Amino acid sequence: MSRDHTASSKAGQNDNGESKVVVITGASSGIGKATATALVNEGHRVALIARSEDKLNKLVDELGSENAFSVAADVSEYEALENAFEKINTHFSHIDAVFANAGTGANQPGIEQGNVSDWSTMLGANVNGLLYTAKAGLPFLRESKGHFLLTGSVAGRIALKGSVYGASKWFAYGFGLNLAEEMREWGGKCTTICPGMVNTPFFDEPKEDKLAPEDIADAVMYALSSSDKACVREVYVMPTS
Repeated sequence: MSRDHTASSKAGQNDNGESKVVVITGASSGIGKATATALVNEGHRVALIARSEDKLNKLVDELGSENAFSVAADVSEYEALENAFEKINTHFSHIDAVFANAGTGANQPGIEQGNVSDWSTMLGANVNGLLYTAKAGLPFLRESKGHFLLTGSVAGRIALKGSVYGASKWFAYGFGLNLAEEMREWGGKCTTICPGMVNTPFFDEPKEDKLAPEDIADAVMYALSSSDKACVREVYVMPTS
């Protein structure tokens, strides 16, 4: 995969050769923002969902209002997400893909010393938010025979001592596989993006030797570029260093 996406020209188009409408949760920073930028650069239009209205408005200004539309919503609140998808569909008239990227971690690792409030917030985004995004988005994707993508993690593929975050990503990984089978029945696709450590605002200190958000945007573009006869079900991305 290359940053210019010259080998993935189809990623910016639907089956009719037109630009796709892609909904992104957790879109205001990090992986979500990088992916929105990459998609617009390749001719997509994007719908941005996050909690921070100010950050969303700034990103829409950067991408151009003809290319981007935003709705502030918390993915852990189903009715807010349902309303957001209705607004997006009204604005663009259709939805071709959904990238369920919103997520968070816990401040205190471990089970015995873990913070119950942190767990509730994290699972609200990483588990319920994923379920709610799929439930709210699938009716629109069914109409377009569209593509659902989600941000998992390498943490959902390995055992990490006492990690509730890792357990939430194990859920995401299994959920993505199961959803792919469900969507396959009507011609839809589902891809789980499994990155290693990414240098995002998720961390208090920069992780310059790790993956960049743009690397994960590349993975999304790659998955979207598959032919209508093939589904890339998983993209596993690790830093070279």
